Amino acid sequence: MALKYYHAEPAANSLKSMIPLMEKNLEFESVYVDLHKFEQHSEWFVKLNPEGQVPVLDHDGAVITHTTVINEYLEDVFPEIPLRPYDPVGKARMRYWNKFVDEQVMNYVSMHGWHRMVGVLARGIESGEFDKLVERIPLPDQRKKWRTARSGFSEADLANATDKITYACRKIDDHLADNPWLAGEMYTTADINFYSHCGMMVDRMFPELEVASNFPRLVDWCERVHARPAVQKALAMPNHTNPALRTFTGEAR
Repeated sequence: MALKYYHAEPAANSLKSMIPLMEKNLEFESVYVDLHKFEQHSEWFVKLNPEGQVPVLDHDGAVITHTTVINEYLEDVFPEIPLRPYDPVGKARMRYWNKFVDEQVMNYVSMHGWHRMVGVLARGIESGEFDKLVERIPLPDQRKKWRTARSGFSEADLANATDKITYACRKIDDHLADNPWLAGEMYTTADINFYSHCGMMVDRMFPELEVASNFPRLVDWCERVHARPAVQKALAMPNHTNPALRTFTGEAR
């Protein structure tokens, strides 16, 4: 039973499905996709995933995309070390928080990452070459996002994104007052989701939020996730990001 995981640096989406692989002690072939060389839009990768985005899980020829779907698939196929509650209420809570992160957190953190890191990459490419690279991107929204990153996101959009992130941090900090983990008593893919997209970097990205003093339960939760051996193992995967761009280690998918 062969698993092959196509991924970028151990952050954001690539980290989100890498951690469950590690938590479940699953052996897999790691295939690095260099986003800085736009390999995710290359012909060989688009044949694998027509949307041209990482990560991708190949399980004996069955190709699974989108991280929340990948993580649910891993629970269905490899339930021996669970990251999903067995009871319906627990599953509903886990799925609620995954939906919240996917829809109300991920894109806003990503916007700041693209503004700070991807914009630097995009502006460093000669105009004609940049246009050719953008035309290779399969998804129209991603083409638009690359062009916006090159010119810069508006201050209004960035401020709105920061407001959304602040709200999410407050919401989760309040929730953790009565729950050790997002879904309740059990560490699940919901914790992995928020940690991968926001928890591991919010204090570095947004020092003005004063996370340590304003969201102490969130800080404690983040430290507990970070200390897990599987998380440490995932974070130790190779990181090819230019050191000058590591203020944010998100993915230019």
